[in-house]
Amino acid sequence: MLYNFTIKPHFSVLKAFYNILGIFLIVFLTSCSLPKLPERQKVNKDVPVNAKERARKNIEEGRGISLNKAFKRSGSTNYEFSSSNPLWRASLELIDFMPMTTVDYSGGIIITDWYSDSNNSDESIKITVRFLSSEIRSDSIKIIVHNKKCQISQNCSINEIDSKIKFELQKSILAKAAQYELDSKKSKK
Repeated sequence: MLYNFTIKPHFSVLKAFYNILGIFLIVFLTSCSLPKLPERQKVNKDVPVNAKERARKNIEEGRGISLNKAFKRSGSTNYEFSSSNPLWRASLELIDFMPMTTVDYSGGIIITDWYSDSNNSDESIKITVRFLSSEIRSDSIKIIVHNKKCQISQNCSINEIDSKIKFELQKSILAKAAQYELDSKKSKK
């Protein structure tokens, strides 16, 4: 006796059944939870309804800020303006004849544009002054001088140079900054 049946159709029916069952279980299990409603908060009777009274109470409790406290110099935060930094003032005064591309006090950098005197139009320089500290010391500023030499066909080469300009500028900035510092100490007395 021979039995003639195929197993394939049964597997495809079972596979479809399990797929439908799996989808049903996923939908059923994820949709069964109820959303959690927020709990009611108790109303604090001590909180004033008026906004000015609430602000005054917050300041008294230390949860706010008053303008009197904001402008007093307390703690370690010290905001200085660029005019009070002698290195910054001296640097700007000494290179003010050059056009500036970047002057960023908070970033501590001054970058000039390419500058050439009227005698030599094929060669120009660019100066970058980086402020590493606000103290008047030789390691508080870093000066980088770039030289650009162009030929007639606009083929330019740019190189960082370690020239006399760099050291003279650093010496002049430090001397002028020291003079500003001395003058400000004299005026405070």
